[in-house]
Amino acid sequence: DTRAPVFEQIGQAYTEATGIPVEVVEVGFGDIRGQFTTAAPAGEGPDIIIGAHDWVGELAANGLLAEIVLPTELADKFDPVTLEAFTYGVLYGLPYAREGVALVYNKELVPEPPATWEELVELARELTDPTAPMYGFAVQNPDPYHEFPFLSALGGYIFGYDEEGKLNPCDVGLDSEGAIAGAEILDSLFEEGLLAAGMGWDTWTGLFAEGRIAMVITGPWAIGIAQGAGIDVGVMPIPPIDGNVPKPFVGVQGVMVSAFSPNLPLVEDFLFNYFATKETMLAMYERDPRIPAFLPAYEEVAGDPILRGFAESIANGVPMPNIPQMSAVWGAWSDAMAAIGNQDLEPAEALKQAADNIRATLGCQ
Repeated sequence: DTRAPVFEQIGQAYTEATGIPVEVVEVGFGDIRGQFTTAAPAGEGPDIIIGAHDWVGELAANGLLAEIVLPTELADKFDPVTLEAFTYGVLYGLPYAREGVALVYNKELVPEPPATWEELVELARELTDPTAPMYGFAVQNPDPYHEFPFLSALGGYIFGYDEEGKLNPCDVGLDSEGAIAGAEILDSLFEEGLLAAGMGWDTWTGLFAEGRIAMVITGPWAIGIAQGAGIDVGVMPIPPIDGNVPKPFVGVQGVMVSAFSPNLPLVEDFLFNYFATKETMLAMYERDPRIPAFLPAYEEVAGDPILRGFAESIANGVPMPNIPQMSAVWGAWSDAMAAIGNQDLEPAEALKQAADNIRATLGCQ
């Protein structure tokens, strides 16, 4: 794992300062959660694991994670949305990296990026000619992850919260008034021919690399393709829709602590004083160049306009729901977005069907 050497380095520093040895074990990222779930209750697991924020709901609900009580002065150094991502009633993780989508544009085709949604739509009208093909604006479809900012902008949500601050999987917001209003904006773009239904990753990245897409909603993972094709790109938050800010999903990576650790005071010292430092977070960034969640480290690298554009978009975002019931959402939601893109169903009907399917799958009345 690219991150293991950083933990070995701070582990060595901790040992030199305290005399307490720190063992770093490398495990494939895809294997960490499963191995931890088995080993931790048997008292054989690690004190600390690295992982994604959407593991938290399952691990915490099963009693596998220890609460992290973060001092206020340290909490203030993290992007708040990244702490929210690791929260399931209480905080269960310390974040180090964040990612999400933004508006990525070809500077040659869009010398002046749109400041408002109206400007974006007008620019798309000027540039779009499907027969060329040429698109002023593109969004993957059906792709709920990339289409969510439209639904969220007007108040749509996936799951609401209960009185304990935990996500409530039976409060499904896909057919809420805000979600429907946001989907109607997408629907109007499909109806007018400004968005292409069924445009997948391979199609749009190919067109973007050929200079045939001016603006697209995507994440940092697509920048290399554009730059490899010689496209000069800009990155910015998706413009506000009628004054409402689109909120992309935010994915966060960080560390979590075993509830079965016999060394909790030592773990806290290690995380607060050796992991949560600008030097460590910059070292993590150098090994795994995702946007730092630790703001003093982010400020050191924010001179990069592409990274900064994504960070500004993420600052508007909401964490991807961190409970396992999210797996019941994607299929039904994707079917709804396909029906909207293909103009088979009105947004209200498509999202109502999806939400009802999700409620039924989750056993909600």
